[in-house]
Amino acid sequence: MTSPDPIDTADPTVRAVPTGPTDPKSDLRFYLQEARDALLWKLEGLSEYDIRRPMTPTGTNLLGLVKHCAGIELGYLCDTFERPSGEPLPWLDDGADLNADMWATAGESRADLVDLYRRAWAHADATIDALPLDTIGRVPWWPSDRNEVTLHHAVVRVTADTHRHAGHADIVRELLDGSAGMSVSNTSLPSGDPAWWEKYRNRLEEAAKEADATS
Repeated sequence: MTSPDPIDTADPTVRAVPTGPTDPKSDLRFYLQEARDALLWKLEGLSEYDIRRPMTPTGTNLLGLVKHCAGIELGYLCDTFERPSGEPLPWLDDGADLNADMWATAGESRADLVDLYRRAWAHADATIDALPLDTIGRVPWWPSDRNEVTLHHAVVRVTADTHRHAGHADIVRELLDGSAGMSVSNTSLPSGDPAWWEKYRNRLEEAAKEADATS
């Protein structure tokens, strides 16, 4: 297995990976924040068009992923535990267009949606800090007979969802301009040489053709 690139510990913006004895809340907060940071990083340096343009048949786009994740945090980690943020999210109201939380209109600015996401995670973090992990909440949009969750469950769910969407953002960004990597401080890629990657990709293409020919 290829070893990941070393983390630049001289960079003050890099958060150290937890080592030694840790508590559950710290572990949960660390990996949730890692996903949040990775998702926002994928927007950096791109035009308004590129952060909004649909890159898959189902419309996956970078700014839409940020918008969606903001709503997820405010829902699962705030409303569910009776800690509403007061943030208006009209794209989630009854009667809103289907999938309206997965793309940004021309009138919804990058700055506004990024700021919303940051406010959402600050409010969510306050919930995590304030409540025990075994606190029971109720997810408003789940059936009333089975909508109870612990805070622990909700944080794990949001963390998994955010990492999933950060993975979507990885692929979208690579399709847009070829940029790749896990985070600004640790690409987790074996090489930064375009020629190496071209040779590697060609090798995979030949292996796929060979397997198909013998199947």
